[in-house]
Amino acid sequence: MPVALGVCLVSFTAFWAAQRSAHVSMIDLMVYRAEGATVRAGGDLYALRATAAHLPTTYPPFAALLFTPLALPAAATVRTLATAGNLALLVVFVRLSLKLVGHARVDAVWWVAAAAVWCEPVWTTLRYGQVNLLLAVLVLWDLNRRPTGGYDRWTGAGLGLAAAVKLTPALFPVFLLTAGVVARLRGGDAGPWLRHARGAGVAFAGATLLAAAVLPYDSWRFWSGTVFRTNRAGHAEDTANQALRGVLARVLHTPAPGSLWIVSAAVVAVVGLAAAVAAELSGRRERAVCVCAVTALLISPVSWTHHWVWCLPLVLSLWTGGHRAAALVTLLVFCSYAPWWVPHGTGRPELHQTTWELPLSALYAGAGALYLAVARTSLPRRLGGAARVKPSRRSRTA
Repeated sequence: MPVALGVCLVSFTAFWAAQRSAHVSMIDLMVYRAEGATVRAGGDLYALRATAAHLPTTYPPFAALLFTPLALPAAATVRTLATAGNLALLVVFVRLSLKLVGHARVDAVWWVAAAAVWCEPVWTTLRYGQVNLLLAVLVLWDLNRRPTGGYDRWTGAGLGLAAAVKLTPALFPVFLLTAGVVARLRGGDAGPWLRHARGAGVAFAGATLLAAAVLPYDSWRFWSGTVFRTNRAGHAEDTANQALRGVLARVLHTPAPGSLWIVSAAVVAVVGLAAAVAAELSGRRERAVCVCAVTALLISPVSWTHHWVWCLPLVLSLWTGGHRAAALVTLLVFCSYAPWWVPHGTGRPELHQTTWELPLSALYAGAGALYLAVARTSLPRRLGGAARVKPSRRSRTA
């Protein structure tokens, strides 16, 4: 283990030096800091335009409450603390991902973390000072927990809080609820899944109501209108948008793919949830979690490249599931930085991509879609009745 730890520390140090030499702005972190300052000053959260890029607030009000401490230190201090915190979260995320796929060796955590820090979604998460690793840790912590017995009042807390900060993880409680309903319809014990989903709902509602009590105007404004304005986060066709909506916008050369995106997202949501539930009820929790994460990223209006930190458990799931070639190809995709090879930026050149540029700007979404296909086709076509409908090893203790 000392060798693995040493390699990880060297890798992290080189990474930090590379980010400093690149003069990364951590622009999203500065938006979070501005949100926290706005809350402290009693300002209009959703009228805010922060940084030289005039970026708006896009997260629910509860997130802004969590960001208020960021307004206290100097910007340079916040950047340093955020980088150190994200590197620590990466180690935790790797540990939880390995636990999810059934590997508990401590030295493996350091080896994987040393390599994972250089993949594009992780690099960009730290470059922008994003919260993706924090949310992924909350989700995996919740889904990996194994209480000593009986009902645990913290069941679902991680999922609910993650969804209260950013809506994309809200698909996980929906997945648990669906698994419980299907289990009950087939005569199995639905309790663990339904309790887990209920706990997530309670945590989400509690965090959202707390934000509403502290920020009533901002909460009303967000939940009554702002939440539906998907273009606030950026142009749909941006090459960084690796959701279905982004891919369709670039393929169709239009900033608004409209009803085609809605229909496609609905189909992927149904197929993805079905595959996740089938994996869960077959005792394959690791595959169910990865399928659910990929589905959420694909159907979200915007899934920037840095949202795809879920590539780490995805690759590990493929590797441990015996799909070694697919795991290596997927790893190569997320370490290639290929979406940035195509023209992007000023002038919205993504609306005019050529035939060879379109596949490069859809690699993450394509890898996610292929994972769903692999996960779906490698599962049994039916669970074989109520006898197969039982909580997975981790679900039974929830």
